[in-house]
Amino acid sequence: MIQDFFRSFTLFSEQEIEAFLPLFEVRKISKNDTFIQEGERCKEIAFIQSGIFRSYYISDEGKESTYCFRFPNDLMASYSSFISDTPSVETIQAISDADVLILKKTKIEELVQTHPNWMEFLKIIAEQEYLELEKRFFQLQRDNAKQRYVTLLENQPNYIQDIPLQYLASYLGITQRHLSRIRKEISF
Repeated sequence: MIQDFFRSFTLFSEQEIEAFLPLFEVRKISKNDTFIQEGERCKEIAFIQSGIFRSYYISDEGKESTYCFRFPNDLMASYSSFISDTPSVETIQAISDADVLILKKTKIEELVQTHPNWMEFLKIIAEQEYLELEKRFFQLQRDNAKQRYVTLLENQPNYIQDIPLQYLASYLGITQRHLSRIRKEISF
């Protein structure tokens, strides 16, 4: 629930939360449809109410590489495109039917001007994005595929079975066959 998400930051009063919630637009995104495509400018963020998304890029050889998943109660955007107003280098695709709440960049800019706590909120989100990127970088450098899979399983046990094998394998940097062997080895 989006109210709980904003409450968790302890920045906003109940009245503030109720005042800015109407600025969010409800959107349904069907399985395999995109939130944003590579080359588009990201002009909005989404709060995921239901569904799972993957972020991927396409290599020069035309190979898709999944590098991130987003789950319910997460914010989602092509972050570098959003903050720099440049074309996105990633595509964000729904891998299940999804319901999201959309907040346009223009509305966020208005909120920053009228609600001082929004600047602090955006700072915290930027810090979280950095920490997540750093964690992913070190995970790829230090952990083997089995360790990365176990971490994902521990953090998202309710959703892991809903992610198609080819996307999980791509995320882990291994083949689907190797992923199948890892799954057989792990008994949760």
